[in-house]
Amino acid sequence: MDFNDTPEEAAFRAEVKAFLEANASKPKKLSRNASEADRLVQARVWQKAKAEGGFAQITWPKEWGGRGGSPIQQVIYNQEEVKYELPRGFFDIGLGMCVPTVMTYADPETCKRFVGPALKGEEIWCQLFSEPSAGSDVAGLRTKAEREGDDWVINGQKVWTSGAHYSDFGIVVVRTDPNVPKHKGLTMFWIDMKSPGVEVRPLVQMSGASNFNEVYFTDVRVPDRQRLGEVGEGWKVALTTLMHERLAVGQAGGPGHRELIDLAKGTMLEEGPAINNAAVRERIAEWFVQAEGLKYTRYRTITALSRGGTPGPENSITKVVSAKKLQDVTSFAMDLEDMGGVMTDDQVAPLAAAFQDGYMWAPGIRIAGGTDEILRNIIAERVLGLPQDVRVDKDISFADLVKGK
Repeated sequence: MDFNDTPEEAAFRAEVKAFLEANASKPKKLSRNASEADRLVQARVWQKAKAEGGFAQITWPKEWGGRGGSPIQQVIYNQEEVKYELPRGFFDIGLGMCVPTVMTYADPETCKRFVGPALKGEEIWCQLFSEPSAGSDVAGLRTKAEREGDDWVINGQKVWTSGAHYSDFGIVVVRTDPNVPKHKGLTMFWIDMKSPGVEVRPLVQMSGASNFNEVYFTDVRVPDRQRLGEVGEGWKVALTTLMHERLAVGQAGGPGHRELIDLAKGTMLEEGPAINNAAVRERIAEWFVQAEGLKYTRYRTITALSRGGTPGPENSITKVVSAKKLQDVTSFAMDLEDMGGVMTDDQVAPLAAAFQDGYMWAPGIRIAGGTDEILRNIIAERVLGLPQDVRVDKDISFADLVKGK
């Protein structure tokens, strides 16, 4: 591994720093309790500034508003931007997963219509994959689309759809043929979230937020021109989206061992500051070692990108470890805060309630972008070369599978 920038990378990093120093302080800082609508307004302002500066999607082709740059340049930009407190999250799914799928499978006219507005933050996209009856088995979905002339009529339900309540468009995978094995009867479409028959119901989380949604489709008519890929090849298209999702979700953010050290220094136990307690120090040391392991794993990825390579399935290790680490660190911190651990008011709780926020967000991170179990299977099969799980449903039609339940 080479931890140093090449001369070209150093020059690009300097350009990024100059851009951020000139522009990152412009978005008005909002309190943690600011409304979603206010945060979205600020996020649009910052996204537009990034697009105008040529930093919104660095690896995208220039003809679509990108920079035509390399993956390592995107990594460098992300390393520098994360140092600033900026409005984030509203455009990650659209720009990281949905729009790249549209760019891969849609015609040039459709791409021209949607890529620019998404890049500038003018339109937001969501991903409609998960369903109540399918769980982590995306191919087990039951939302169906039936052909009627030049249209398809969609009926069914999706769940855990992040940002559906403020999204303008979405990509949806549906079942168009139940009489073939489950992976072969799927088709992908892009849809207008304001279409008649689309109903979005926000789900209230334990944090009080409503980032996720149920989405119901009742006789929603979608023109065939909105199809992405061939009929029956929706699984192939979905894999494109999921590949982008693995990279977009990446490492779980939130407080870590450094923040825990600060908390332990200011927390008094019967025998004195918590930082002097051997058991506390042992736990902090354990998470420090994990953090260092994650850091060097990321460096392997960065080195591969810098050399023009493509990161492999070993990227799954980062998410598996970091998501559980976030949950463990925040849980321990809240225990350390004793009765104060139940406080979520950022004006009262230590570190502006970052531990409480991280604790309530961690379970979602362990599901988003692939559950722990799925990612461990990927690591076992594609990194360690272990045998695949036995699949008894591989050659059975989906209709027969449903009848057998």
